[in-house]
Amino acid sequence: MNAPTPPKFQDLFSGVAAHYATFRPHYPAALFDLLATLEARDTTVWDCACGNGQASVELARRFARVVATDASVEQITSAARLPNIDYRVALAEDSRLAERSTGLVTVAQALHWFDLPRFYAEVKRVLQPGGLLAVWCYGINEIEGGEVNGLVQEFYGGVLGPYWPRSRELVEAGYRTLPFPFAELPAPTLRMEAHWTLEQLLGYFSTWSARTRYVEARGQDPLIPFAAELAQVWGKPQARRTITWPLGVRLGRIAR
Repeated sequence: MNAPTPPKFQDLFSGVAAHYATFRPHYPAALFDLLATLEARDTTVWDCACGNGQASVELARRFARVVATDASVEQITSAARLPNIDYRVALAEDSRLAERSTGLVTVAQALHWFDLPRFYAEVKRVLQPGGLLAVWCYGINEIEGGEVNGLVQEFYGGVLGPYWPRSRELVEAGYRTLPFPFAELPAPTLRMEAHWTLEQLLGYFSTWSARTRYVEARGQDPLIPFAAELAQVWGKPQARRTITWPLGVRLGRIAR
């Protein structure tokens, strides 16, 4: 399946940058530990479309230097800081990094937004010979409890369904249907897990790009009536439920 050509950068996340940093789930440590076995400690990493810096921080704990870029000024402003992370505002297709300056390029939950031919050309330009590209995404969440999960799936696919970009199908497929012009390495089966209250789960839903598109198109927030409906079956507001997401990972090297 060929990836759809994305339009010019659309910033659907700056308005929820603070919520994005607070409510997005965390990637498993096993993913970053794996990357640390594939590249040397002194490697410079380009974390592309870094958002709030969630992956950047984990990478910085394992590698000497991380250059983290995002097209959103607000996301960069709200990103978590460490001394060896260099945050910059830049497009994925035009990083402004020096040629052959990085040993590892990472993209977390963002590849489906890119102009892939231009991005892949940029990756090949900035990676050192034998360098690694690692991309990953998480799919549809599953919530503990059949009734709660049923409501959430209807909200995701029914209420918000028309407002997800077509590229969302690529995420749901774990990026397996995307072209990937690199020497691919085997990737482990991983998942993300959180134990959230109702407030935390609703905070996560508030960061969805489809919710932003719905509000822009219809002038009302679908999360408000849905929150009331979900509260009726959740139980005590502070009760925690387990939420899981499948994590799709692809790894590939360029030629030495």
